[in-house]
Amino acid sequence: MSGQTTENQASDGEMIEGQEPPKSRSLAPLKMVYREAGKYPSEVIFALIALSVTAAGTLAIPAAVQLIVDRGFGGVQEGEEISRWFRYLGLIVVVIALGTAARFYFVSWIGERVVADIRRKVHRNLMRLSPAFYEENSPKEISSRMTSDTAIIETVVGTTASVALRNLFLGIGGTIYLFYLLPGFTVWLVVGLPIMVLPIVIFGRRIRSISRDSQDRVADVGAMVTEVLAGMKIVQSFGQESRESDRFGDAVERTFNTARKRIILRSIMTSVVIAALFGSIVFLLWRGAVAVSVGEVTSGTLLAFLVGAMLVAGAFGALTEVYGDLLRGAGAASRLAELLETEPLIAPPARPEQLPNPARGSLSFRGVTFRYPARPEDKALDDFNLEIQPGETIAIVGPSGAGKSTIFQLVERFYDPQSGTIRLDGVPLTKADPADIRERLAFVPQEGVLFSANARDNLRYGNWGADDDAIWEAARAANAEDFLRALPQGLDTYLGEGGTQLSGGQRQRVAIARALLRDALILLLDEATSALDAQSEQLVQQALDGLMKDRTTLVIAHRLATVRAADRIIVLDEGKIAEQGTHAELSAAGGLYSRLAKLQFATNEAA
Repeated sequence: MSGQTTENQASDGEMIEGQEPPKSRSLAPLKMVYREAGKYPSEVIFALIALSVTAAGTLAIPAAVQLIVDRGFGGVQEGEEISRWFRYLGLIVVVIALGTAARFYFVSWIGERVVADIRRKVHRNLMRLSPAFYEENSPKEISSRMTSDTAIIETVVGTTASVALRNLFLGIGGTIYLFYLLPGFTVWLVVGLPIMVLPIVIFGRRIRSISRDSQDRVADVGAMVTEVLAGMKIVQSFGQESRESDRFGDAVERTFNTARKRIILRSIMTSVVIAALFGSIVFLLWRGAVAVSVGEVTSGTLLAFLVGAMLVAGAFGALTEVYGDLLRGAGAASRLAELLETEPLIAPPARPEQLPNPARGSLSFRGVTFRYPARPEDKALDDFNLEIQPGETIAIVGPSGAGKSTIFQLVERFYDPQSGTIRLDGVPLTKADPADIRERLAFVPQEGVLFSANARDNLRYGNWGADDDAIWEAARAANAEDFLRALPQGLDTYLGEGGTQLSGGQRQRVAIARALLRDALILLLDEATSALDAQSEQLVQQALDGLMKDRTTLVIAHRLATVRAADRIIVLDEGKIAEQGTHAELSAAGGLYSRLAKLQFATNEAA
């Protein structure tokens, strides 16, 4: 990727942000899942014991049938013998029932635990990734992976793996028992096994590919639903309900068609396997009937063999279906592994340089050139140079796309420039820990971003240890106290997804209060009062003026009236500094700032 530094390169096998994810070609991705399960050895051992007991109990049924027929019906005291061997069969049923209950509990527990651990690990890694990753990977699609894919893995660990092992035990153990009973007959049964394996080999690779495609289509559907529901007001305002329904319908049909291909292949594979196995049983039944008629075997032995053969056939037949589910699980695990193994572009160096303590609040840009990864042909900043002294208030103005917000992105080290150096208190940002850098910053975005939580948690997001007194003091300074106290449950009121219970201006004031609580030495204000009415803007501006004292402040402004008192005004144009100075100096210079100022102030006077 453009701008990738050497120290940020991942090792072989790791996914780098922006790379095309690898395709799953086998069940290998499931190793990640079973490594997680291996962290709980006690539960795994108990599950295997329970599984072995149920398998052994099931394999004991043919032996019980043989005893009932040969000894029960043929005994001297027939009624007593029959009761004895049926009690034996009843005991087997009890053992199977108890073993199944234990198996279900432990296997289900492992499935839930593994999924919870994977979700936490994936989420923890997502928190490390820089904004460049989210430019090229839809958060909605990532969310779908965290839900639908983990649900599939839960099924694989909690059900499919257990069924696979149980049937494997039954198949192998049953085959050994059948050789003990009737070796010659069992040879005929085993001949059918290669015929069963052949379709698995033939269809398996294609099913793996389609299983992954099917999961991708499901993720697309989930992402589309999230996107449309989040923008429902826009959809309905422009009368696009029918179009969105059609678009969603097309996505659902694509999902169905992909799934149908997988179902067809699995159906063919299963039918071939079952035909081969049960065809062998029919053949053996015919041979057995002949053997009984001439006295070569007893009726009980033949019946036990047939019951055992049915168990073996059913076990290997089930394995073919389970294999398809495992392939789906491998596809889901592969998609989650991509998120888990993605390495961040922005990471702390091996030995980060410590920032000065106490902090001073100086910033320096020297020869900085930066291109966004998604737009490598466009320079957002071009040989940008700027020195900001501690406690200085710098206003950044210019037309849209001039590079104003890019400066904030680089200061917070969401990105690294392709060339040049940015220093905080004399330390290059690339040599410092990003967490240490951001600890010295407080950011107020143009649109107040709130979370699905109560008012208290949104306010203290910048300083989680703040008590209610500090929260109310910040709310008062941001002119947010009145409407917060008027909420039904005060600070405990849930604000809705994205703060939908508040107006735009109220959300912005909460964001400002959040930055006030941060109490950082450097303030980044991205048009922080843009969503406020004139009266609120005046009050909040007064609070910000007090907050900015003795702090370094960078203010992005579109409304030039809000930055007249700045120590310096930096005018950006096409990623370069076109001019800089005070409001009075720039107004008199007759340059870009003067033209913008005249246009805005003339428009305001006319209004």
